[in-house]
Amino acid sequence: MKITIVSVGKLKEKYLKQGIAEYMKRLSAYATVNIMEVPDEKAPENMSKAEEEEVKRKEGQRILSHLNQDTFVITLEIEGKMLTSEQLAAKLDELATYGKSKIAFVIGGSLGLSKEVTKRSDLALSFSKMTFPHQLMRMILLEQVYRAYRINKGQPYHK
Repeated sequence: MKITIVSVGKLKEKYLKQGIAEYMKRLSAYATVNIMEVPDEKAPENMSKAEEEEVKRKEGQRILSHLNQDTFVITLEIEGKMLTSEQLAAKLDELATYGKSKIAFVIGGSLGLSKEVTKRSDLALSFSKMTFPHQLMRMILLEQVYRAYRINKGQPYHK
């Protein structure tokens, strides 16, 4: 399976880079995983709704340029569907079984995702009703994908 994580913004924090590198290494036994960073737009605090939508639109265009037609797209959204780790594992197994060998997870910028990106999504997934920094979400997502593969292979993983 080929998994791409399309994420808005550069990762700067050393501790997150180390954690992500560790999960990328662990996942390499199960799938090919790539991270595509797309540049974020400047988003000052006091923007109008129209300016916020324009920021999301520009970031959305960059995201969409990395999504092929034959890719199953999973967007990370607060209002998305919440799954247990076992349910995520079952979903990834189902996709592989039915020939969806290319999956893209999309992590938006600080303002979220554009309407165009959410329309392209095949599954809106929520990790929580809470808001997380999008840089931290990369590591959380990688950990859950790794956990899913361990579950699907019947391999032990701490609970």
